[in-house]
Order: sequence, then C-alpha cells, then structure tokens
Amino acid sequence: MSELRQTAPSETPAAPELSLRAGRLARLLAIDERLLVGARRLHGPWRTRLARALTRAGDSSSWTVVVLLLLAAGRSSTVLSARLAAATLLGTLLSQGLKRSLHRPRPTSAIVGFEALAENPDRFSFPSGHTTAAFAAAVALAGAPFGLGPVALLLALGIGASRVYLGAHYPLDVAAGVLLGTVAGALARLGLGLAGL
Repeated sequence: MSELRQTAPSETPAAPELSLRAGRLARLLAIDERLLVGARRLHGPWRTRLARALTRAGDSSSWTVVVLLLLAAGRSSTVLSARLAAATLLGTLLSQGLKRSLHRPRPTSAIVGFEALAENPDRFSFPSGHTTAAFAAAVALAGAPFGLGPVALLLALGIGASRVYLGAHYPLDVAAGVLLGTVAGALARLGLGLAGL
C-alpha cells in the first residue's frame, strides 16, 4: 500500500496556473492602458479633426452609403456592393456579439479622470466595431478596380488609429478588430464566392 502511495502522481492544485494566467492578463491590460494614455501626447487640433473625420468614415451609415453608391454604379459593381455589405454586416454582428459577451468597459469608465475626444456609441470596448467593419470592408474590396482595395486598407488603418487617438478604444480592442474584420471579410468573400458572386 505504501508503494502505491509513492508511485501515484501527486495532485497539483489548479490555482497557481490560473493565477499565473490572470497575472499575465493583468499585465497585458496594464500595458494596453499605458499605451492608450501615452497616445494623448500626440493630441493636437488638426490631428483631432482628422481623427474625428476618420471615425465618422467608419460609422455604419458611411458603409451603407458606399454600398448604395456601388449599387447605383450599375451591374459591374454589384459583386463589390454585395461583398462590402456582407463583410461589414458580418463584422458588425461578430464585434457586437463579442462586446456584449465580454463587457470590457470603455476607457472613460475604467480609467479615473480619462476623457475621450469622441462620443461612445455603446458602453463596451472590446473589440472595436469601427475597426472590425473597416477591415472587413478592406478585405471585401481587395483587388477591386480603380485602386479601391489599397484606399480601403489605408482608410481602415486610419479608422483603427483614430479610435485609439480619440480615446474610444484601447490598442488591444483595435488589434482584435483588425483580426475579426479580416476574418469577416474573408468569410463574406468565401460565402459569396460559393454562391456564385
């Protein structure tokens, strides 16, 4: 019996591993917060105007206008408008689903004395919905005629940067939005491709 006790593997509590993970997450979130607060050193009047314009360009109403303009351009733009509509809609649904599941508060709620330079469309921060939709659009428009793809990518980068600059999101929220938007855009293209568009 004593031999069985010696050869049996010892049980290790799960708490140390869990606390190590929680410690890493806390460090990551602290770095995220420091990066956001550090971005305030870049503030200036013309940069703020530009960031606000970029954020407005990333609103869902702006993507709706672009989809309608592509539809109005005729049959040659039908596939592009379908890709753009599907990608931005999917990106928005995914980002809103995550926001409402994870409940990360906006910087204005989480950091004492922090003031954003933009209105927050909702209470939750992770991931950035503007960035998600913008990168979904960039993937949807990749390879489009008239250089729309590179323009959409530059716009997406600007929209993502504007969300941190304005204090609406942490850098990690924007990074997650880049990833989520890229996936949404690729899935929309794949789905529409399988449907023959």
